[in-house]
Amino acid sequence: MAFSDFKAIPDVQKKFGIRHIENDFIKIEAGVSPSEQFLQELEFSRQYIPIFASEGARCEAVIFPILREVYKKHAKHYALWIKEPLAYDETLSGTPDYFISTRSELGKLVVGTPLIMLVEAKKNDFEQGWGQCLAELVELLILLLLFQK
Repeated sequence: MAFSDFKAIPDVQKKFGIRHIENDFIKIEAGVSPSEQFLQELEFSRQYIPIFASEGARCEAVIFPILREVYKKHAKHYALWIKEPLAYDETLSGTPDYFISTRSELGKLVVGTPLIMLVEAKKNDFEQGWGQCLAELVELLILLLLFQK
């Protein structure tokens, strides 16, 4: 079953026994700011590219540039993966848009321990996007636990 087969959060909750809790979990560090070149490129994309016209446009013109800018400061210790397939079993498998892993001792072509996974809502369907995202996060947690053994 692919990640995209999970259409809503309750589907994933029931399948894997996940409780729903809401909480703020992101803390922004003071003094963190993007480069001027990055801001200019993002503004250019906003002005001249129809960034909300498709999933591909959002991924390439908005999501990836932001992710890459943040990743630059951590590239020596972590690996950024784009559209790399992951599979735990028949229920949890698929290709996340992006994920970050530890660097493998075998080099940059081998996935290390997956740590962070990024996805976006499909066809502007927020509820379906969250269902798929939650399924991907469940797999990420399972893979993380397996890599720690």
